Order: sequence, then structure tokens, then C-alpha cells
Amino acid sequence: MSPEPPPFQLLPGAPGSPVLLHVPHSSRVVPGHVRAGILLDDRALETELDHITDSHTAGLAARALEACGVAPWRFVNGLSRLVVDPERFPDDREEMLAAGMGAVYTRTTHGERLRPPDADPKPLLDRYFHPYARAMTAAVDERLAAAGRAVVIDVHSYPATALPYELHGTGPRPPVCLGTDGFHTPPWLLARAETAFSAFGGTGLNSPFPGTYVPLKHYGTDRRVAALMIEIRRDLYMTEPGGPAGPGLGALASALAGLVDGLVDA
Repeated sequence: MSPEPPPFQLLPGAPGSPVLLHVPHSSRVVPGHVRAGILLDDRALETELDHITDSHTAGLAARALEACGVAPWRFVNGLSRLVVDPERFPDDREEMLAAGMGAVYTRTTHGERLRPPDADPKPLLDRYFHPYARAMTAAVDERLAAAGRAVVIDVHSYPATALPYELHGTGPRPPVCLGTDGFHTPPWLLARAETAFSAFGGTGLNSPFPGTYVPLKHYGTDRRVAALMIEIRRDLYMTEPGGPAGPGLGALASALAGLVDGLVDA
């Protein structure tokens, strides 16, 4: 039996860089013991992974790194979000609970049951969610210690056509959606992102997905931690759903690299 892959990786960048690229939803890996608790057959699971995975976003971050003058740090989830979703609140504050998509999903993108009604989320939270949160918190603390500030850039993608699980799927679906937080997204960060991605047909704000990721230790209290979510519409760079990347990936990587370099001395 092959060993389980690392659940996440912190990939070093330049020692003094404040930038941390966070890639939480790029993987399709579902360990065997987790797969055993999922109700979908193999074909249905592959289809669900096509829909739910932010395909090629880890590659996008890696290609951006190659183009950066000052290398950012990267925190990359090695497991599918069908194991746990590290960006959800692990309690009833999470609005996606209404769609069966809290920290441990119970429903698919199309509302089908993913896990049995009596499935206990605690083992998955203990094994995967909480260690991920602690490691991400430590990564941000390390950037604060090294650079005096941290800039967390969430790297995501979303489908061109809304899926049934989306709570805000009726709103605009711009080429690049910028998710913001009223406390952690300063105007200068938003403005730089809008400029960096302006060549792709425009950016939108918080639609179809709002908000951004900040560790709970820093959330709403530490203004040294700036954060922004970048949601790229998948038809810009890949064949949907779950298909190969296209030439648009390179241009997007260059735009992301330009944003990152602009943040080093911001």
C-alpha cells in the first residue's frame, strides 16, 4: 500500500518576502480511508472532483513563482476539499452549512448525499482540518516575524456556469473575481490586484464568491495581515469541467507574478 501523501506543504520563498500564496482546493487526492466513507461510486466521485476541484491552481502558483523577482511562499493543500475544506469555519458560523458544505461536506455540488446522515465529522477535523489551520497560522506568524507583515493571496478558480451548491450563483461571473474582507483587504491591495488582472476582461468584487482566508488567530484583530482571494473563471485557462490547462494559464501566471512583486515593497 502506498503511503498517504502529505496533507499540506509549506514551500519556502525568499526569506524576507511577506507574500504567502495559499492554494487550498487544487488537489484531487482522497485517501482510501476517507474514500470508504463517501457514498458515490468511482465514476460519480471523479465527476464530482471535476466540478469541485480548482484544477491547475497549484500549477498556476508554481508558474507565477518562476516569474517573480522575489519568490513568495506557498502553502498548498495536498488533499481534496472532499476530505476537509480548510477554508470553512468548523462550526455553525459557516454559511455553507446550508448547502451541506461546511468543513466536512455532506452534499455534492448538485445536492446529492456525499456522506451518510450519521457520519461523524470529528475524526476528519482532528486528523486534517485542525493541523492544517495550525500550520497555516504558523506560516503567517513566520511571515510576520520575518517581514513585519503578511499578505495572504488565496488562489482559486470557479466554473463559468453556476453549480447548484452556490449560494450566490445568480450574481456576476467576471473573468476574475476578487474576494475581500472589510478588515484585512486594504484599498491598496485591491487596487493592485485590479490592475494586475485588468487585461483579462475585467475584475469583479465578491461575486460569485465573497471573502478571503485569514487564520482565526489573526482574523479581525491584526491589521499586519492583509488578505485577498483571487477567483479565476475556469474558461480563461482550462477545458471544463476538470480538463487540461490551456495557454491562458501562462498569461494568468504572469499577472499573478506581477501582483506578487508589487506587494513586496507595498
